[in-house]
Amino acid sequence: MSGEVVRDIILDALKDSAIVFAFVFIFHLVLSFIDYKFANFLVKRKKSGPIFGAMFGLIPQCGTSVLGADLYLKKYISIGTITAIFLSCSDEAVLALLASGNGKKVLMVLPLLASKFIIGFVVGILFDIIYQKQIVDDVNEVKEDEECHTHHHENTAFHKHFIHPLIHSLEIFIYVLLINLIIGFIIEGVGPDNFSAFMKSNRYLSPLFASIIGLIPNCASSLLISELFIQNNLSFGALLAGLLVNSGLGMMVLIKNFKQSKNTLLIILVCFLTAIAVGYITCLIFGF
Repeated sequence: MSGEVVRDIILDALKDSAIVFAFVFIFHLVLSFIDYKFANFLVKRKKSGPIFGAMFGLIPQCGTSVLGADLYLKKYISIGTITAIFLSCSDEAVLALLASGNGKKVLMVLPLLASKFIIGFVVGILFDIIYQKQIVDDVNEVKEDEECHTHHHENTAFHKHFIHPLIHSLEIFIYVLLINLIIGFIIEGVGPDNFSAFMKSNRYLSPLFASIIGLIPNCASSLLISELFIQNNLSFGALLAGLLVNSGLGMMVLIKNFKQSKNTLLIILVCFLTAIAVGYITCLIFGF
């Protein structure tokens, strides 16, 4: 691996991580002024949360899944809502399809987004129905936090509205940067051309393999899947499967929180099985 390639991997990782940092910092900066009002708004609407989550996840930016995971860990959104966000988000894949210049591929963006939105909120709502007790518990917990907050104030407004969001965003930035670097070197070592040849010779297994690639917690995986589709090495069903399970670094943010390990594994499993099922059904209808 040449020094130029290493430099490009590092620069790409820094750029992607900086975008996530800016996205998360600005959001938390705004959130610091309306935190409990915002929390109550989300918690009181947890039954319809998956619909809002699926809409939010459609934003073609890797920071959406990270931010969604952060809100889930703070109990601002339900397990169904974070699942809807993960299923509907696609990192930069949509932008790559739009920028491909291939008219047929560009036309597939709309059905892709519509499919991910519908699947996201339907699965999310079903998930919340099963986890109804957790929604009630989270409402009570946020109410208790708000009552405690009314009796507690930060030493300075500067600390609350700037230092705390900055530290929190920097922690996420460092974590995202490390993951981006690791995944970047792995993908470069294996080689995108090898992925392409493998997919082309195993079309009937492509939804499964695309879903496995989609699990890679990095925007490079979504770009790789979209590029394989643009080059006609993946069918639309396989593309949909890979992007349904591709939630960028959001899942890694959940994984590092050991207290939520059981729910995290369940979320990943639901997203993965949903992706494979939808991918194969789509391929059976429209072809591999």
